[in-house]
Amino acid sequence: MSAESGINTFRDADGLWEGHDVMDVASPQGWHRDQELVLDFYNQRRRQLKEVTPNDAHRLLADLQNSFQVNIVTQNVDDLHERAGSNEVLHLHGELLKVRSTVNEQLVYDWTDDLNKGDLCESGNQLRPHIVWFGEAVPMLESAIEITALADILLIIGTSMQVYPAASLINYIQADVPVYFIDPRPAIKANDYSNLTIIEDKAVTGMQKFIEAIGLD
Repeated sequence: MSAESGINTFRDADGLWEGHDVMDVASPQGWHRDQELVLDFYNQRRRQLKEVTPNDAHRLLADLQNSFQVNIVTQNVDDLHERAGSNEVLHLHGELLKVRSTVNEQLVYDWTDDLNKGDLCESGNQLRPHIVWFGEAVPMLESAIEITALADILLIIGTSMQVYPAASLINYIQADVPVYFIDPRPAIKANDYSNLTIIEDKAVTGMQKFIEAIGLD
């Protein structure tokens, strides 16, 4: 979804994220092994986020609020949906512009600058990125399931359908709900699910085709 804004995907085809093995920068083991590396990695991502803007796909999704109740469930950790104007955004895998205590995960803070060793929560414990790493629980999953189960239309944009439990959300829709899947290299086929329409395109042009398909253009 954010690739056309200049943000690389979480895991590219070579298994790397911005040139790093994801297990080095997105796992509890990586954190315990080298906190400086992890902090620097997310500091760079945070700086990069300040330099990019929402793309037309973000804006088209936000515009859909004029016609529908739109709930966005995203695996992305950036804030581009919010900056485009979307009001209901659930971040399954955390948020880059927040940090939390390493001891009490309920202590979450807004954070727009670099995070360094020695930056502490109010209880005196080191802060870490507010990101759901591999091997950690996904605390917003139940809310995402509830949203999916109530959907009248399910739109999936730009995902490998390989990262669980997020990829399992499609299984919670009601039987007669139409599903649209936008991706230039779709990981599923039209006959994999009932009522599935595949739009084999990038997010921006795919969103334009989706809007035409539902009769809003």
